[in-house]
Amino acid sequence: MATPILPLPTELQVDASAAPFVLLVSSRILATDAAASVAGYLARILRPSTGYPLPVVSPVNGQIAGPADIALHLDLADVLELGGEGYRLETSAAGATITAASPAGLFYGIQSLRQLFPASVEKRSVQSAPWQAVAATITDRPRFAWRGAMLDVARHFFDVAAVTRFVDGIVLFKINVLHLHLTDDQGWRITIAGRPELTGIGASTAVGGGRGGFYTEEDYAHIVAYAAERFVTVVPEIDVPGHTNAALSAYPEINADRTAREPYTGIDVGFSSLDVHADATWQFLDDVFGSVAAQTPGPYLHIGGDESLATPTEQFPGFIARATALVAAHGKTPIAWHEAGRSKDLAPGTIGQYWGYVTPQATADELAASFVEQGGSLILSPADVAYLDITYDETTPIGQAWAGGPTSVRAAYEWEPAEILPHVAEEKILGVEAPLWTETVASTSDIDYLVFPRLTAVAEIAWSARAGTDGRDWDGFADRLDAWYPRFRALGIGAYREGEPYPSGRSSDSGGSL
Repeated sequence: MATPILPLPTELQVDASAAPFVLLVSSRILATDAAASVAGYLARILRPSTGYPLPVVSPVNGQIAGPADIALHLDLADVLELGGEGYRLETSAAGATITAASPAGLFYGIQSLRQLFPASVEKRSVQSAPWQAVAATITDRPRFAWRGAMLDVARHFFDVAAVTRFVDGIVLFKINVLHLHLTDDQGWRITIAGRPELTGIGASTAVGGGRGGFYTEEDYAHIVAYAAERFVTVVPEIDVPGHTNAALSAYPEINADRTAREPYTGIDVGFSSLDVHADATWQFLDDVFGSVAAQTPGPYLHIGGDESLATPTEQFPGFIARATALVAAHGKTPIAWHEAGRSKDLAPGTIGQYWGYVTPQATADELAASFVEQGGSLILSPADVAYLDITYDETTPIGQAWAGGPTSVRAAYEWEPAEILPHVAEEKILGVEAPLWTETVASTSDIDYLVFPRLTAVAEIAWSARAGTDGRDWDGFADRLDAWYPRFRALGIGAYREGEPYPSGRSSDSGGSL
């Protein structure tokens, strides 16, 4: 059976006849100071299941990697071949070596190395197993720079533990962007200095009247740092001018009639809007964008802009132009859903996020192309194949089916980013992202079931070569995915599998850990 590495590497050579690499109680991880953090991550993955000490040592004073050691090499000379995120992995009886031009590349090499060991290596208690990795040589680099997953924490709130658990799951498949949908009609989830009612009234509830919640500045900083340690950039989304009922319930002066709205616990969309002309609105947005920008070290800030049906049509383009300029003034690159392409005065470099279908309507194609025409680029999240909250089939007990659904794992895999928008060249596609909206998602079990394995399919589109190249096709992916299910179980991820029921004992917890 083929080596079940997901996503499929650029080049993979396996020598099943050669002696494997064997991890022993005497094994060490050799890394320079620049790679020490990544080496520590690898040690924390391998120590619990093997029971081995696996010290991290620096290759100085004559330290040479032995046949039972794992060596992590940083070599800038490899940047031309591997790029900033690529790696080379070699395993044999002579040892295991990962070489990259950056710590990020080493990190992605580690994700492939752990897949060469038995699935039980992922367990958090000592296991009895031959810790062998087949003799292999892998040379690998990503196709797209943006490989994202979105988690909606506004419809249902998920605490810090749940978000960091989500990060640990997505990095298995070399995802490097976590888009957090932090605000919507049902809840406001991030602390804004000087705006206490946002996390008072605005954060008080969730869909169905469930408990609300929000992140303190310390909580959010922890999420951002945890993600950064795993080479994941957090992209915060403050959705405006629509999807704003939580804000409108907290501050009446940003409502057109200056009357505070009641907190909302339903799932309808398109009924809320900021007063786009009020001075109070722009002071509010300046406060919010400034605070979120200051709390977020990454370069991006997402302003939403979707489904703003209650905003007067003629006022929407001007609002988007001014909002993107305000984000830029706070030092961030604006991102907006593709409807924001109605504005022809976007801040320079504004990125669009397309959420239409694989076969787009002409209007959606034109709106997405508008970002490129104005000097920006695009992230592709076609709802009928990349939205993770859509049901798998008619029997799926959670999720929605509006986006042309149900969406099978195969449908999530068999689409090509460069063929969706006829007026957008491939080099203008920054990457792809799979969003999870949480109207029906109330627990980490729900997250697992809807996200995995469809995120794995989208991750292969984002990382691996175009379909049809070097064996990347549905049959090959399905075989590798089937071999991955013992690893999902070892990790404690309750992934969907066709023909199997939803895991029993569904709860409304919002935390947990892998």
